[in-house]
Amino acid sequence: MGVVSLLLTKVSDFLTKQGIQSYVVGGFVRDVLLGRDTADVDIAVEADTLEIAPKLATALGGKYVLLDEANRVARVVVVNKEAPSTKGQWKLDFSTVKGSIKQDLEQRDFTIDAMAIDVREIANQPHPPALSPLKKGKIPPKPIMLIDPFNGWSDLHQRMVRAVTETAFESDGARLLRAVRLAAELGFNIDTKTEALIQRNSHLIASVAGERIREELLRLLVIPQAEQLLPYLDNLGLLTAIIPELAQTKGVKQPKEHFWDVFDHSIKTVVAVDFLLGQGAWEYASEEVLAVSPRSALLNHHFDLEVSSGSNRRSILRLAALLHDIAKPKTKAIDANGRMRFLGHAKEGAAIAAGILERLRFTTKEIKLVETMVCHHLRPAQMSHNGLPSRRAIYRYFRDTGEAGIDILFLSLADHLATRGPQLNLDHWRGHAKMTSYVLAQRFEQESLVAPPKLIDGHDIINIFGMSPGPKIGELLEAVREAQASGELTNREEALSYIQKQLLSKAE
Repeated sequence: MGVVSLLLTKVSDFLTKQGIQSYVVGGFVRDVLLGRDTADVDIAVEADTLEIAPKLATALGGKYVLLDEANRVARVVVVNKEAPSTKGQWKLDFSTVKGSIKQDLEQRDFTIDAMAIDVREIANQPHPPALSPLKKGKIPPKPIMLIDPFNGWSDLHQRMVRAVTETAFESDGARLLRAVRLAAELGFNIDTKTEALIQRNSHLIASVAGERIREELLRLLVIPQAEQLLPYLDNLGLLTAIIPELAQTKGVKQPKEHFWDVFDHSIKTVVAVDFLLGQGAWEYASEEVLAVSPRSALLNHHFDLEVSSGSNRRSILRLAALLHDIAKPKTKAIDANGRMRFLGHAKEGAAIAAGILERLRFTTKEIKLVETMVCHHLRPAQMSHNGLPSRRAIYRYFRDTGEAGIDILFLSLADHLATRGPQLNLDHWRGHAKMTSYVLAQRFEQESLVAPPKLIDGHDIINIFGMSPGPKIGELLEAVREAQASGELTNREEALSYIQKQLLSKAE
């Protein structure tokens, strides 16, 4: 509280000199009461925000950002190394008080976010005793400085997310997802009446801007509680309201190798991803299942890598796991032998998944990763039918899967667990895990296997062999790279000799 108190003192001094009443509100008050660090401060002012915020930004040496002109919402970003944020920034979001402060709070989403404190009260108090972290048990007296017309203080102690009014979701459909996300992040429950309101209004999520859904969805996907969260979202009617294509997977039966239908299998695949990444449990796992699963600091680092703002490799893999079989209902067929088939479901699913993510305004990089993962999720199982895959097979795999190669290996393992469930064959699992660990070891230990150093280029082929530019040049260069990756070629002379033999064999 010390650093933010100093910041709020400056804000308070500036606004007081202007004769403007102001309040810290919403999530900041909630997080302070819970003892949680936050770099986001919401401030409501009894003035025109868009007139005041630019001046305040100048006074604080910060940056002014217009967020919503129609609703008079603006942001002031202040750089501070001590801010509890990876980017070392305080984000002060300013809004104009609508009516009285009580009327303003009435228009907010949940009671735990509908509390306020006069900025003058909280400023200059490094450790306010009334704002100590909450404890379970008997609800203590409410701090005098707290403006709390809807009993948010009580709901914080009862660990409850409760809508302020029955029209809260009609006012803003994004609150439907936010309720679930808040409860998951804080370890709270959603009030039963609020749950009923969410179910009644779940269809409203379809009218929310894709960018806002993406933001809430990504924040949900970083919470490792897929086994509870995804079915809960489905029970509330939100999962299929956001992704209607998933509704078509419900009840779609699969071959006897599968324990669950397509929808439940998709949910279980996300749960299995969490298990494999050390983020959750797998109820059907013995110690041996976990013991042979690949884990390392290198892999942890890989899955922690940021993909785009708000997403990392881990959350994008979860998303791909949810969507990897999205085309199975469309491609389901029974062949002449009475066998159930889903021919082309991976390629078809990649296109469908890309369409879903485009609709939800995911970034180009996020979409490409998920599209590649879905398209190639069957590839690891096809790399080798007997024993470990060859160097050539590994090279081709990483050539075709690009940046998603490591992620797809884990999607394949999760798919395996979510296919068999409690009927897992340990010998088959050992083989799959051993193959995956071998491919990963080759990937990390021998960079030349994935990206072999260039021995020759197109100009060499044209000048030495008198060929004309065209597709054939690229084919020969790729053949050299494959042979090089497999260990057949190690230098320029061997590469030229290899091309000579290729050209002679074609000429015969």
